[in-house]
Amino acid sequence: MATLKVPKSVPAPSEDCEQLRKAFAGWGTNESLIIQILAHRNAAQRKLIQETYATAYGEDLLKDLDSELSSDFQRAVLLWTLHPAERDAYLANEATKRLTSNNWVLLEIACTRSPSDLFMARKAYHARYKKSLEEDVAYHTTGDVRKLLVPLASAFRYEGDEVNMTLAKTEAKILHEKISHKAYNDEEIIRILSTRSKAQINATLNHYNNQFGNAINKDLKADPKNEYLSFLRATIKCLTFPEKYYAKLLRQAINKLGTDEWALTRVVTTRAEVDMQRIKEEYQRRNSVPLDRAIAADTSGDYEKFLLALIGHGDY
Repeated sequence: MATLKVPKSVPAPSEDCEQLRKAFAGWGTNESLIIQILAHRNAAQRKLIQETYATAYGEDLLKDLDSELSSDFQRAVLLWTLHPAERDAYLANEATKRLTSNNWVLLEIACTRSPSDLFMARKAYHARYKKSLEEDVAYHTTGDVRKLLVPLASAFRYEGDEVNMTLAKTEAKILHEKISHKAYNDEEIIRILSTRSKAQINATLNHYNNQFGNAINKDLKADPKNEYLSFLRATIKCLTFPEKYYAKLLRQAINKLGTDEWALTRVVTTRAEVDMQRIKEEYQRRNSVPLDRAIAADTSGDYEKFLLALIGHGDY
């Protein structure tokens, strides 16, 4: 469930563009007006605003936002304004760069998006960077992480709810056998996680739990310091319970000595139109603190207001 709040009566894109233009005019930028408009428009509406802005003023809205805003607020607004597929392409490309390298971002995009959304992100990557997401992921990663991440990023899973219970039983047994022998990078584990539908994987892991008395991620905690095992556990969590993965990520981002603004911004901007309601519920369940209160305590100014608007805080 999304937390984005869109007004019942949305102004025409031309009106929104006019207001944004006003927000940029004069000496100071009217950040509140930018939040009032962009934090309350869905992806299709934001795309129309960008197109209308370019036609009306002959300028790129993203470039104008970039020059008018600064710091964490700037990054949050720019990421949010991008179309989801373009945003994923941008984040994935950034994650394969040496200075902003982040395999976890690549994992999130590969495993928490729907099959069609991941496909659209790969197409957007082609269009923007003139190469494929898969080739950059392969070039950027090494060893077991590469062995797992490339097929995950290349996947185009079946999206339906149908499951084959016989297959689930068989593959639960295969997973248990490989994990028992500590063959964590076995191609069968990677095949199952990178090709089966999310519904099928859930059925397989339920069988695993019932047949062998342990949740699979518990059996994958043999060596807590092993980076590949952490990655494998996160893969399973992202495929089956993304809200749990994101609630933990938010807690780590907010509870550090210094806030990890990039992680916080990424989670809020990529999940506000998807499952942020479930993430908020999971966050409160795990931490006994509402997410909006945690964000408000750890951020400030326009950045705080923008994030809170996206997670549905306050009336609109």
